Amino acid sequence: MDRTSTRDELQAAWAGARAEMDGLPEDRGLNIAHEAVDRHAAGAHGDRIAFRFFSKDGRRREMSFRQLAEETSRFANALRALGVEPGDPVFLLVGRIPELYVAALGALKARCVICPLFSAFGPEPIRARMDLGAARVLVTTPALYRRKVKGLREELPALEHVLLVGPEEEAEGVRAGANGVRSLATLMAEADSSFEIPDTDAEDPALLHFTSGTTGAPKGALHVHEAVVAHHVTGRIALDLRPGDVFWCTADPGWVTGTSYGIISPLTNGVTSVVDEREFDAERWYRTLEEEEVNVWYTAPTAVRMLMKSGRELPAQVDLNPLRFIASVGEPLNPEAVIWGREALGLPIHDNWWQTETGSIMIANVAGREIRPGSMGHPLPGVEAAVGRRENDRVELIREPDVEGELLLRKGWPSMFRTYLNQEGRYRGCFAGDWYLTGDLVRRDADGYFWFVGRADDVIKSAGHLIGPFEVESALMEHPAVAEAAVIGKPDAVVGEIVKAFIALHPGHEASEDLRLEILGHARKRLGSVAAPKEISILDDLPKTKSGKTLRRLLKARELGTDEGDLSTLEAPT
Repeated sequence: MDRTSTRDELQAAWAGARAEMDGLPEDRGLNIAHEAVDRHAAGAHGDRIAFRFFSKDGRRREMSFRQLAEETSRFANALRALGVEPGDPVFLLVGRIPELYVAALGALKARCVICPLFSAFGPEPIRARMDLGAARVLVTTPALYRRKVKGLREELPALEHVLLVGPEEEAEGVRAGANGVRSLATLMAEADSSFEIPDTDAEDPALLHFTSGTTGAPKGALHVHEAVVAHHVTGRIALDLRPGDVFWCTADPGWVTGTSYGIISPLTNGVTSVVDEREFDAERWYRTLEEEEVNVWYTAPTAVRMLMKSGRELPAQVDLNPLRFIASVGEPLNPEAVIWGREALGLPIHDNWWQTETGSIMIANVAGREIRPGSMGHPLPGVEAAVGRRENDRVELIREPDVEGELLLRKGWPSMFRTYLNQEGRYRGCFAGDWYLTGDLVRRDADGYFWFVGRADDVIKSAGHLIGPFEVESALMEHPAVAEAAVIGKPDAVVGEIVKAFIALHPGHEASEDLRLEILGHARKRLGSVAAPKEISILDDLPKTKSGKTLRRLLKARELGTDEGDLSTLEAPT
């Protein structure tokens, strides 16, 4: 980009997207749930299926936009009957079941702030997030409440209402409301199915997502109702969503992707979402794509790599003709995965980039545009991205192509987070003038494609060279035995840091010294002596977050015997 835009120009670019929103009747503001549910329910597509839910035992339940409007209104009325006020935080600790989606949208109707949590969290990360978020309402199951929350009640003084989801007999003993615990089914049965959404300012708080730092307490990124503008338009542009599509986002709503693109964006765009409560199983996933005639599929690089490990026989056995577009997010998508998609699935996998803080997709490989495997793609309309260096409280822009620097975004997009909850100083530190500092290192080529290098705190400094982990990991994964790779910098008295790699192997390959040396030789040939790993450890699995990101900093902490930091998002070993 030869010039930078002004904030006014970017705001003007989003004005057209805002015009696509229906708005509350009588010009009473902008509410996410109205745009996602009620405007469709009241229109010609009220009977269109909004969700196809699949339970753990494989049972299927469909819910139309009109039915979703009624159920979410019941939930909003139930909150009102409990005396819950606009702005009150409603936390959701359940799996991918219908009640989660109904509660999220119903709470947004009531102008509450929603915070979905991973149901696999342990008691401490649940306590930390609910305490920081001053949770007033919790929706959960009887089993999760007994195992993970009941013993924390004294440490959560703001928590007044616990609404239990499950068969009536499971919640029988809580109907009286002891300690604020009630049966959600009972409350819903007593609630009216119509609800008038109160006046909602676009800047009213709506979504609270926690993101973990390297150390210390998690950060609560707060988003507002205006975020729906970005959710809607980026779903159409970056994910190619079209009214009437069948869409499958595999992310749990406990992760920002599962809320922005697992709940809000598909609904605003009038598509049918597949929601599967069950965990990953390659054969079932392929069968789901075929049987549900999925048109657009949004998943994580880890899931793609697991499918790659399962071989090419399975996709060859299913009919994927309805599938039009595949996208991936969560961490950089290695070039091999893009190529594998073309060869095994008949479609490339489109990588895109965004963060919890951005709230929606910022940079993407969009439909109809050349994909350069390994690239993040181009900024979306209304998004100005730049490469720069921090200079105290300022940033210096780097205009030359293929020079590494920090990814910067000019402020002004609708889904930008408005604060870190109770950490305003930390929030202000994310900005320099009109630029949001992402903390990700990138380069931009001469054609405007952005390429991920690594997190600023992940970049390896060796003998005066800056080495991005992603490039090394991608080269390692080109070896036919390597299924996954993660790279860290290990302190060295001579060169500062050496590159150390951790890898997991494809099935059919056994760890051995000969194989380790072979992979080292492959990396040296591919990367040269400077960037190639000096050490390689072969593990059964690499540590990941529940959202699928490989935890390099945890590998580094374990290698060095240092503080492992916040492990609340760590995926349980399989």
